Amino acid sequence: MPEGDTIFRAAVTLHRVLSGKEVTRFESVYPALTRVADDHPIVGRTIESVSARGKHLLIAFSGDLVLRTHMRMNGSWHIYPAGARWQRPAREMRVLVGTRDAVAVGFNVPVAELLTARALAQHRQLRALGPDLLSDAGGSPRSGPEPFDRLEVIRRLRARGGDTIGDALLNQRVVAGIGNVFKSEILFVARIDPFARVSSLGDAELARLVAVAREQLAANVMGRSQTFSPAIGRRTTRSLDPREKLWVYGRGGRRCRRCGALIHSKKAGLDARLTYWCPACQPPHPQ
Repeated sequence: MPEGDTIFRAAVTLHRVLSGKEVTRFESVYPALTRVADDHPIVGRTIESVSARGKHLLIAFSGDLVLRTHMRMNGSWHIYPAGARWQRPAREMRVLVGTRDAVAVGFNVPVAELLTARALAQHRQLRALGPDLLSDAGGSPRSGPEPFDRLEVIRRLRARGGDTIGDALLNQRVVAGIGNVFKSEILFVARIDPFARVSSLGDAELARLVAVAREQLAANVMGRSQTFSPAIGRRTTRSLDPREKLWVYGRGGRRCRRCGALIHSKKAGLDARLTYWCPACQPPHPQ
């Protein structure tokens, strides 16, 4: 699943290429989108901005209309010069926004809707989002309605006291932007047992965890070449060695880069998603 850094980089690049341009082409395979576009044509409008809010990507058009998309597990946005050959088959196109110079194509995007600004402000999923870890990152229109609030994240974590900290970090209502890769990496860097109950962690541990999360996501969007791939270039170790991008994710059964212990992996949570951790660097936490 694309994580907050991927969506943010996509928004930055789409904003740079599309903002201020007139829409010359709009297509979608979704009847709900085409009905809105038939009644309120997108072609002829100006693209005002492209921004990210957690894992949601928002394309704002002139005349009070916003395209909201969510990638879920397999969706992605590509952008091409007008007339260029696509890297994915046309049958995977779900929504397309074109200008005279470029075309943005949403491939396998499972969630897409056109909303007014008022409907966007009242949107149930967006209103429920926790603070966005990248809300003050530069490079694109502000991704969230407010600056990042560290204390609010800690308050929301405390409200999930019975959850494991790994599950709580994936809950977008607690904090927006963390997916399965960053979950494991953030907990490793913070030296916290992924299966510790939130209620067992002290305020200092939670504050450190939030700080690490902000640092890790920001490091993967600032000063980077803009790519829409969730895997290409992502690194958490700060190593320049291309073989040493991540600390633990995807490295079950291999040696920890920090201490040499064997990295463990386990399926956990409602979706049985894999968690990776080092039992020496992240010892079991007293419950």
